[in-house]
Amino acid sequence: MPARYTETGARHLINPHPLQLVAFSGLLLLVSHASAEITAARQSELLYLLRHDCGACHGMSLQGGLGPPLQPDALAGRTVAALQVSILEGREGTAMPPWRGILTEEDARWLSNRLLQGISVAP
Repeated sequence: MPARYTETGARHLINPHPLQLVAFSGLLLLVSHASAEITAARQSELLYLLRHDCGACHGMSLQGGLGPPLQPDALAGRTVAALQVSILEGREGTAMPPWRGILTEEDARWLSNRLLQGISVAP
């Protein structure tokens, strides 16, 4: 299969085999379906973590404290992917720790979506 390389050395396939496209489409479907697999019990645990652990720095009402506010208006312009990376990897030079190992990528994606939609901080 022919390949080309960009200036940075990244390899890109030209004219992928149809089976590769089918496999990639299936992978995308699995990834998008995985976020829907978070059980109600896990969602409850994640909301508890958000209110208590995240709230310790971002304010119990998520309106800011040591960390910035996590209200939808304060997060305007941020993507789910960017928030997910911040949650999983932390923010260097800040008090934001990495949560990878405690939270899965699906957990972080679910939390990111909820933050962008807005949540009630009341239990």
